[in-house]
Amino acid sequence: MSRSKRKSKTQDSPSGVLESSPRGKSGVDDATMLSSYTSDWIAGFNEFWFTPRRPTLLGLIRIFTGLIAFWTLLVWTFELSTFFGSDGLLPPGYRSQLGAAAAWSHLDWFTGSALLWVHLAGLVVVAMFTVGVWTRATSVLTALLIISYGNRSIGAGFGLDQINAFMCLYCAVGNSGGRFSVDQWLANRKSSSSGTLLVRRDTSTNIAVRLMQIHLCVVYFFAAVGKLQGDTWWTGEAVWLALASYEYQTIDMTWLASYMPIVSLMTLTSMFWELLYPALVWPRLTRPVMLAIAIPVHLGIGFCMGMPSFGLIMLVANLSFVEWSESDESVESHEASF
Repeated sequence: MSRSKRKSKTQDSPSGVLESSPRGKSGVDDATMLSSYTSDWIAGFNEFWFTPRRPTLLGLIRIFTGLIAFWTLLVWTFELSTFFGSDGLLPPGYRSQLGAAAAWSHLDWFTGSALLWVHLAGLVVVAMFTVGVWTRATSVLTALLIISYGNRSIGAGFGLDQINAFMCLYCAVGNSGGRFSVDQWLANRKSSSSGTLLVRRDTSTNIAVRLMQIHLCVVYFFAAVGKLQGDTWWTGEAVWLALASYEYQTIDMTWLASYMPIVSLMTLTSMFWELLYPALVWPRLTRPVMLAIAIPVHLGIGFCMGMPSFGLIMLVANLSFVEWSESDESVESHEASF
């Protein structure tokens, strides 16, 4: 047999050169699969964070957040010197005793009538942010103001202050004045077109909304982890103890004592809802359920326990998960009516 014939048979033989090709092909397939997975992950990451978004939703969130922030600062007005005066209930040195000496606040620099005027100027800034005047600047100033007041009121603060702070901060990240604002109205009037200005998609707006969503998930998760460590949440008594407390009670709910199984169900539902929220709020199938549960939970906290501002700001934060689809034509039509 000639050498060429033997070579041909060897190549065609199952034990020949081609016998090792499936193993080589498997290695190539694994590398291709890994490369494809990595590319898909990077593409998904970029789509999640950097897909341009219209500012419609963020504009609504700005208005609601601004109203609650304005109210939060307004209530300090009537007892400003009582709390923030040099000899008030919360002297500057009090933060050092609580281990928060590094917490900065512009209110430390003023006393007497100057403190009042600075406070009123801050209210004007927050009001401008709410209605959307010089929003790029006033959103940053509002975030700094809310953080500053939170730092100054350490010892008398509550969850409301923290939620206000991150909501205002993320409004400053995105184009929160791009819709439902005086800035947009003025831009429309100056437009040389037919009097309308198409609302454009913006990457920073999407980043702001995503930050709100993720921060809210973190808040709920750690709130649930804290509840899991309390015995009354497992026994189903926690909600009853909160409703029966005269310190927080604004609506008499003691009649629920006759329906303790329902109270236990409410307790366990709220605990596991918070625990599962970070996972189930993202899929489109379960998102409506999670958002629907948020409404009675936070309205109940707000109006049964004397914390309406806190309940409302949590609902505003949940608004970041609401899908807002809008065609270019409908945006232009809304602009004309605005």
